[in-house]
Amino acid sequence: MQTLDKVFHLQDAHTSVKRELVAALTTFVSLSYILFVNPNILHAAGIPAGAAFTVTALATAIGCFIMGFVANYPIALAPTLGSGAFFAYNVCVGMHINWQTALAAVLVASILFVLITALHLRELVVDAIPQDLKFAISAGIGLFIAFIGLQNGKLIVNSDSSLVTLGKFSSPAVWITLFGLVLTVILMAMNVPGSIFIGMIITAIFGICIGQIPLPHSIISTPPSIAPTFGQAVFHVTDINTPQLFIVVLTFLLVTFFDTAGTLIGMTQQAGLVDKNGKIPRIGRAFAADSTAMIEGAILGTAPLGTSVESSAGIAMGGRTGLTAIFIGIFFLISMIFSPLLAVIPTTVTAPALIIVGVLMSSNLKYINWEKFEIAFPAFLIVVGMPLTYSISDGLSLGMIAYPITMIATKRYKEVSVMMYILFFIFIGFFLITNL
Repeated sequence: MQTLDKVFHLQDAHTSVKRELVAALTTFVSLSYILFVNPNILHAAGIPAGAAFTVTALATAIGCFIMGFVANYPIALAPTLGSGAFFAYNVCVGMHINWQTALAAVLVASILFVLITALHLRELVVDAIPQDLKFAISAGIGLFIAFIGLQNGKLIVNSDSSLVTLGKFSSPAVWITLFGLVLTVILMAMNVPGSIFIGMIITAIFGICIGQIPLPHSIISTPPSIAPTFGQAVFHVTDINTPQLFIVVLTFLLVTFFDTAGTLIGMTQQAGLVDKNGKIPRIGRAFAADSTAMIEGAILGTAPLGTSVESSAGIAMGGRTGLTAIFIGIFFLISMIFSPLLAVIPTTVTAPALIIVGVLMSSNLKYINWEKFEIAFPAFLIVVGMPLTYSISDGLSLGMIAYPITMIATKRYKEVSVMMYILFFIFIGFFLITNL
C-alpha cells in the first residue's frame, strides 16, 4: 500500500486502492466493447479478426500502463473508432490500399506525433486555449458521450427524414437500456458508491433473465496469435512514397492530434486535475504517453490509439490517479482469455453508464461566460459540434475557427494569443484536408 501511494500519490489525490479498482472496473466494462467492435472494423480492412482481437486487448493494456506510469492519469488509451473507421473504410476499402501499408502510414504518423510532442508544441496548443473553451470542450464531450449512449441503447435511432428519432419501445434492447438507466439514476441520486458499475452488472443480469443476453458457450479460450499483424507496419514503411499516402499520414496525424487534445482536456477537467489558472499538470507526460502508445499500437497491428472517452465513466466513480489506468490495463490482459464471456455483454448494458457520464460532464456548461457573445458562440459550436458531427476533432475545429473571428469583431483581438491565430489557420487547413 505504501509503495502504491509513493508511486501514484493516492493520498494527495484523496483516493484509495479500492476506489481506483472500482473506477477501473467501471471504465473497463464501459470500454470492453472495443474488444469486439475494433476487430470487426479492422477485419473490414482485411486484417484477420482473431489477430485483431488479441492486438486490440494487448495494445490497449500497454497503452494504459504507459499512461498510468508516465502521466499518473486515470485515463485509458485504446484504439479510437473514428481513426479505425478512417483506416478501414476510407484508406483500405475506399483508396484500395492494403492494410499492411495503412499500418505503415499509422506508424509514420505516430513517429511525427512523438516529434511534435517532444518539441512541446502540443502543450503550447493546450495552454493557449481559453478557459471558457476548455469548459466547452469538456461539456461537448459529455454530450457526445451521452449521444453515443443513447444510440448504443437504441433509445435514439437513424431516421431518413430527420436523421435521428426516438427508438421503438417494442425493442427489447430499449427496455434493457431503460431498466439500466432508471436503476442507475436512482442509485446515483441516493449517492450509492459504485452506482454506475452496480447498475451495469444488474442490467446484464436482467438481460440474461429475460432471455435477451445469451449465456456464454464457454468461459475461457486461448488468445489468437498476433503473428499475422506484428511488425507489418515496420516492414512496409518504404511503401509510403506517393502523394496519396503522404496525405493519409497527414490526416492520421491531424485527426489524432486534435482528438486526443480535446479528450484529454475534457477528462482532466472532469477529474478536477486542472489548476485555478487552467493549467493541466503533467500534460506533457500525458501527451508523451499517448504518442508512444500510438507507435506500439501500429507495430502490434491496429489503428491509432487515443485517449478513451469511456475513461469518464471511471473518473465519475472516483478514479484520480494512474493506478486506475494500470488496473484497466490488467483487466484487458486478463480479457484476452475471457473473450467468450465478454462477448455476451452488449452495448445496451453500458449505454446507461455513458448517458449518466454525459450528464455529469455537461455540468461544465455553467462555467462558460454565456453573457459575452464573442465567447458564447465559439463555445456553443464546440458543445453542439461534437455530437452533431460525431467527431471531437471536428467540433473542436468549429469553435477554434470561430473564436478569433468573434474576438476581432468585438475589438478584443489583443486578448487572443498568437497561438490561437495560428490554430485558426491550422484548423481551416484541417477541414480542407479531411473533408475534401
